[in-house]
Amino acid sequence: MAIRVALVEDDAELRKLTASILNFFDDMECVGAYDSAETFSQAIAAARPDVALMDIGLPGEDGITCVRKLKPLHQHTQFVMLTAQNDPQKTFTALQAGATGYLLKTAPPEKIAEAIREVVAGGSPMSAAIARLVVESFQQNESQAPELARLTKTEREILDDLEAGYSYKEIAARRFVDMSTVQSHIRHIYEKLEVHSRTEAVNKAFGRKKG
Repeated sequence: MAIRVALVEDDAELRKLTASILNFFDDMECVGAYDSAETFSQAIAAARPDVALMDIGLPGEDGITCVRKLKPLHQHTQFVMLTAQNDPQKTFTALQAGATGYLLKTAPPEKIAEAIREVVAGGSPMSAAIARLVVESFQQNESQAPELARLTKTEREILDDLEAGYSYKEIAARRFVDMSTVQSHIRHIYEKLEVHSRTEAVNKAFGRKKG
């Protein structure tokens, strides 16, 4: 069966071109091309895409927010960000929101097709340029905040949730634990990073400038 692919892109010409490219490959079918996150959100249940290629800079709701909202409701769909933005922080935020891959729009058609096949097969495709940025940012973050190495795997995951903007209650629901457990983990995070607030923890962990 052909891989069912949905496309969310606000540029009409690019949307039409990308849809044509997808339909060119025998093993995939573009089941819908949408100009906004809101339009796609209304159509996803009927379209039932295996893969959704999602732009970030959309009018109205942005692509990352859309993925964060839709992924829990449509676990079958794999979301791949297809964007002109090569900001590593955007990459992290998109992956935390539920995206499985991250590609630049400059990727040739064959690479986009390979990425779709890869994500369906269980992989997490990224453009080489994006992968390099991710690696460099991890290395930079570790050198800027060596205390991160002291965090447990769970503490790192909760720190990612804090950076993504989730409330304590939302983190507890995502982790299937109670609020007191989340508060305990966050207290340990603050102690290990030698900070006193969410903002200070995120700044230290992700290399942001204060203020």
